[in-house]
Amino acid sequence: MTAYADTISRPARTLTESEQRLLLKFTGQRLDGFRDHVIYSLALGAGLREHEILALDVGDVFDDSGHAKRRLALRVFKRASEEPAPQEVLLPDVVRAKLDKLLAGRKRAGETLVATTPVFVSRLGRRLSARQLRHAFGVWQERAGFERRFNFHALRHTACTNLYRGSRDLRLTQRFARHKSVLTTSIYTHPSDEELLRSVQGLIC
Repeated sequence: MTAYADTISRPARTLTESEQRLLLKFTGQRLDGFRDHVIYSLALGAGLREHEILALDVGDVFDDSGHAKRRLALRVFKRASEEPAPQEVLLPDVVRAKLDKLLAGRKRAGETLVATTPVFVSRLGRRLSARQLRHAFGVWQERAGFERRFNFHALRHTACTNLYRGSRDLRLTQRFARHKSVLTTSIYTHPSDEELLRSVQGLIC
């Protein structure tokens, strides 16, 4: 029990605000990076996991008019039981606009898009794999000049941490993260180095 509690209490590894902006800037300003830009926006704006993003089909994300839905019902997600309750996430308007732009670009390119078409595909038009996603994430971190490297799950940790720091509401963060236990969500309550520095600067010394 103690070992489990110690593991849960460790702070999650997250990107700084500067690193988040750099990642989105470098992927967003290049044509060959826009697919990945949308993926990172989804992870940061909705807290989606790697496998949840890769499993998304056009019919999951877009309505009949071709616009991204606000409420996204997940078909694939992390399961804590044999018969888990359905899970859904709310998409910020900024992320929805990027998804709309991604879909419009694929239509202009002449792609045939049906409900079961993957949202994120490789250069060969096949569903993007976890290996390809992880490789691209490493490449963009290098291009953006990151001094430290992150795995893809750090984006979800960053999203949950951002939400908690903005709201200071643990239950709200638990719902966003789709955690069964609030104890799991508590890893996002740790103060950041930036917060600590701001507090230290105000000390009488």
